Amino acid sequence: MATLESKLRLPGKGAWLPVTREDLKMALVVTRREVKDSFRDWRIIIPIVLLTLFFPLLMNFTAGRLLGFVSDYGAEIIGTRLIPFLLLVVGFFPTSFSLVIALETFVGEKERKSLEPLLATPLTNTQLYLGKMLASVIPPLFASYLGIAVYLAGLALTVDWTPPLQLFLQTIIITTVQGIVMVAGAVIVSSQTTSARAANLLASFIIVPMALLIQVEAVVMFWANYSGLWWLILALIVVAVILIRMGIAVFNREELLGRDIDQIRLGWMWRKFWNRFSGRDEGGTYPTPLSWYRGTVSLLPRLKMPFLFTLVGFAGSVVLGILLAQQYTFPAAFQETLVSVDQLQNLSSLRDSFSRLPLVIFAHNLRVVALASLAGVFTFGVVGFLIFMLPWGFIGFIAAQFALAGESPWTFLLATIAPHATIELPVLLLLTAAALRWQTALIAPVPEQTVSETWLLAAGDFLRLLLGVMLPLLLLAALLEAFVTPQVVFAIYGG
Repeated sequence: MATLESKLRLPGKGAWLPVTREDLKMALVVTRREVKDSFRDWRIIIPIVLLTLFFPLLMNFTAGRLLGFVSDYGAEIIGTRLIPFLLLVVGFFPTSFSLVIALETFVGEKERKSLEPLLATPLTNTQLYLGKMLASVIPPLFASYLGIAVYLAGLALTVDWTPPLQLFLQTIIITTVQGIVMVAGAVIVSSQTTSARAANLLASFIIVPMALLIQVEAVVMFWANYSGLWWLILALIVVAVILIRMGIAVFNREELLGRDIDQIRLGWMWRKFWNRFSGRDEGGTYPTPLSWYRGTVSLLPRLKMPFLFTLVGFAGSVVLGILLAQQYTFPAAFQETLVSVDQLQNLSSLRDSFSRLPLVIFAHNLRVVALASLAGVFTFGVVGFLIFMLPWGFIGFIAAQFALAGESPWTFLLATIAPHATIELPVLLLLTAAALRWQTALIAPVPEQTVSETWLLAAGDFLRLLLGVMLPLLLLAALLEAFVTPQVVFAIYGG
């Protein structure tokens, strides 16, 4: 019993990764079988070995020529900064093979009619999925480590360059995690498509983001900000965990065997979304406005976990803003503009425009909500969450600047933020939580529902909460910000 309960915990979901030791044990059985088959196939091993050995030698030759070229012009620093990046490329290049292997994991074997015997075994879906994923990542990572070793050995012999220990460890970890991310994404694609052709086309949604990530890493390498790579590593680990969890949740052997063709059912998609949003039942009966609103309000308790997560993010953004203010303090001349007299004069010059502010503020909030919602859909809520954190971090930054200028930050917050934030802050917290619940629905879909159905129902809940609860409160907050907040500022700073 203890073995079955030894799971990695995720608050609110029961398990961070729903994997037991028994799952790992049985998955390794599948992995050993798959890896043996891979290493017996010369069509897989020979290209990997040849390209793995040739590419590091090519990069070694490039590094030597590059150092010789830049030394002639006194720009040695450029060469020394690019050599570590080439080390990263050498590790990344073989992992791109992982896509070919991973994409063939399920859909390729299904087309070759070799998957049915394995699916008939007593292995669970989780064990089978993990075994296939591990088998897909081991050969490419082995090739990456071999390529890195060849490249470093060539650099040591030709240009007498060895990487610092931190850089070497970061390269190994980044290469490993990037390979896992690519394989986890490719296995999801392989398990959810019906043909290898479709899987290969969808692979572009994996390789393109990873190529863009390599460019970000190139910037970090060029500035030699190796400590910043740890944040990239942490982000990649989070993405890897999300993709693995998502793959385990959506993989189903019966659906894999029973699905012969994919088609876009726009009518079904619209009905699922509209029924959820409108509250229409299976018989086609619509609820009364009061019943619809009660049903909408009843969705709020489901936001408990994302709301707590958003609340932590809010507190973290404020603390980060305060820390940045202490590091980047305004010049003395600029601090003089933060005194109470100047604040009152600046506000007096805007008195005539207050009557036009409500619609401007409300329209601005709508644009931010739309941007955060759409961007969060493509990033599992990450960009939307960052957009939510940004203004509160800025408020913390400005409040800290008031304190550093000798003014009371609490007076500033009480006068300029508190009157409308009493409504706006809870609304934005709930709105961000609802968006996170929708945007992360793919990570852990409901077992009785398909992935698309889970996403559509969560989208209906989000839009229902947005129109029924959030937008009226945002309009109220805009009215308070336009008419009440200025009067409070005049009363506090003018008194």
